[in-house]
Amino acid sequence: MSSNPIPNSSTPVTPKNAPGNRSDIAWKHCLSVDGDTRKLQCKYCQKVVIGGVYRLKHHLAGTQKDVGACKDVPEEVKKEMWEIVVGLQQKLNKKSSLNMDEEMAEPAGDKRKHSEVSSDNMFKRVFSKQPTINNMFKKGLREEACQAIARFFYNNAIPFNVAKSEEFMAMFELVSRHGLGFKPPSYHEIRVKYLKEEVANTSLALQAHRDEWKKTGCTIMTDGWTDKKRRTIINFLVNSPKGTVFLKSIDASAISKTSEKVFEMIDNVVEEVGEDNVIQVVTDNAANYKAAGQMLMAKRKKLFWTPCAAHCVDLMLEDYEKKIPIHEETISKGKKITTFIYSRTSLICLLQHFTKGRDLVRPGITHFATSYLTLGCLHENKGALIRMFTSEEWKTSKFAKTNGGNMVEDVVLDKEFWKSIITCLKGALPLIEVLRLADSDQKLAMGFIYESMDQAKEKIQKSFNAVKKRYFG
Repeated sequence: MSSNPIPNSSTPVTPKNAPGNRSDIAWKHCLSVDGDTRKLQCKYCQKVVIGGVYRLKHHLAGTQKDVGACKDVPEEVKKEMWEIVVGLQQKLNKKSSLNMDEEMAEPAGDKRKHSEVSSDNMFKRVFSKQPTINNMFKKGLREEACQAIARFFYNNAIPFNVAKSEEFMAMFELVSRHGLGFKPPSYHEIRVKYLKEEVANTSLALQAHRDEWKKTGCTIMTDGWTDKKRRTIINFLVNSPKGTVFLKSIDASAISKTSEKVFEMIDNVVEEVGEDNVIQVVTDNAANYKAAGQMLMAKRKKLFWTPCAAHCVDLMLEDYEKKIPIHEETISKGKKITTFIYSRTSLICLLQHFTKGRDLVRPGITHFATSYLTLGCLHENKGALIRMFTSEEWKTSKFAKTNGGNMVEDVVLDKEFWKSIITCLKGALPLIEVLRLADSDQKLAMGFIYESMDQAKEKIQKSFNAVKKRYFG
């Protein structure tokens, strides 16, 4: 017979973490504060954790569960604590699952009785979503990863809207599928191997568009612009019911912009796409492009040349600004105000004080649209500008004593200037609405252009009581 005493129900059981019985492995990594077993100080970061060794384990493991992670804990200790808390969580989930099975297996009578007492609680237990280990324990890891990703954006000057791209999300989805140990591509792989593969994939995608061009026909579109090195670049795009694709760019800096040269350049692109596939060619409405379009239709009888709707409306705004005296004079005065203020830092601060942070310059779709949108901003901030140029801060500034300052002040305080702005906006804003429609990527606008132009004409006539001299100069 064993001499060891047999415990009975009356024998008190000493808690595992009670004073004098600190057998839990976590105790060697902390000190109790004032002998309080619920108030422990981490040996590594000196943080005081309230809640006993259970919360201390989460602190050392870095799970972020109701307590901050220790930043100075050795890696081997962190790993050991991680395994412990994961095991505890798995046991808890298993116990919850067993309890739920027992409740579901109750006799019918007991189930009715139980449902009468707390049916809502039962359904909450049955259908509530158990917190996963990933959600509980990997929150801290996610924060570190997100900080690293954000730092990558900041240090490499990557635009923030890249995070909205489909490729950005797909990249992390595939990395997460790989799991631990993922090795990112090297500089050479990105520059050579995967670049060649992407070019090949793009060629395959372009071939699908070419097949569509043969079935339904397509539209060739040109878009010229000047880069930072003052080179003239002409982009060629092809549109079909399958979508719009970029075809090629041509550096036209060394090419004379005569109609013959423009015709030759466009004609080569039509040949590349296939004359039988091209329904129309869209260019801007400049004189040389217009002449080139006529030459193209004379040579290739099956296609049409069409001027760009957005460029046509922009040319109307240009005629407003350059051929109607009140528009030319008012826009010139508006530019003097914005140029004078925005070329002086102290005046920008003074302006933002009176306008509550609002700007006077609003970029538009085109150069001439920007001029009228800026007039609109000036009109919206009329009161703030008048208060600014009549304030004590302006009168005591050094700029108020300069010729440029006096001229700008006179313009702002001139009532006729503000009346002229209203006149200009009445004639231009309806056209800007059409321009936005024509340049929109949200929907196909061609079917709405003619109706929109008719509506714009009616608005302009109504605004000036159908007196042509008031809006035609």
